[in-house]
Amino acid sequence: MSEAREWSRVDTARFVRAATRDDDKYSRGVVALRTGSPAYPGAAVLGVEAAWRAGAGFVRYAGEQRVIDAVLARRPETVGGPDTGRTRVGAWVIGSGTDPEERTDAEARALREIVSGTAPVVIDAGALDLASGATAPVVVTPHAGEFARLRERLGLADADQDTAAEVRRMAAELHGVVLRKGARTLIAGPDGPVIAVDAGTGWLATAGTGDVLAGVLGAVIAANPCAPLAEVAAAGTWLHGHAARIAAGVGGGGTGHPIVALDVAEALPLAIADVLS
Repeated sequence: MSEAREWSRVDTARFVRAATRDDDKYSRGVVALRTGSPAYPGAAVLGVEAAWRAGAGFVRYAGEQRVIDAVLARRPETVGGPDTGRTRVGAWVIGSGTDPEERTDAEARALREIVSGTAPVVIDAGALDLASGATAPVVVTPHAGEFARLRERLGLADADQDTAAEVRRMAAELHGVVLRKGARTLIAGPDGPVIAVDAGTGWLATAGTGDVLAGVLGAVIAANPCAPLAEVAAAGTWLHGHAARIAAGVGGGGTGHPIVALDVAEALPLAIADVLS
């Protein structure tokens, strides 16, 4: 069985810094999201909320007008609407809360343009089918079921009992970073070791937390443009889990309590402050 490097708070701290008086909204990271749909507008709201709460200096949402309205109702700081080419995007987040079967030709063109660009792209949920054609640096974020379907789409061999080896193999096939979500999330790039991040609480297993994770990843990637993408993804995943632990009140060995996805997003500033302390 392949070994995985266990990711820690100390590892995460290398990718988290306090804002200084010399920062501006661009230096803190620009995140753009094309997520959600009329059927699942909450996915866009959660991802945008998470990007802001994880420290992004500028968040733009480029989706349908009905979803823009929902996003702006929750986070009016967000810039909504199509990109005019003037926004210096540090990371894109696509796919959360979307269904590829419902994708229009215009939407397909927009997404293919994003994955063919130069900015890193977090590819989640309904956009995972575009991963194999991407030329941009990518982090794909499948859960176990999506991972199995993506493996089949890529024509990889029958499932290996060694999940870490499967993650590494898929990363090599995609020439990108694969983040297989779970209670123990496994992350690998085309080169380097597999990284394991423990969620730390079962209360994180609730609808919408994957959308929050995608937004966190976008913010941390945008804030660390020169860092190894797999390690940055691991740092974002650890922060997401730590925010869940804070929100669920599991510190000190307690059992904690139920949470919803928005609780995790709202606890992100506390998680970051804790890492910085």
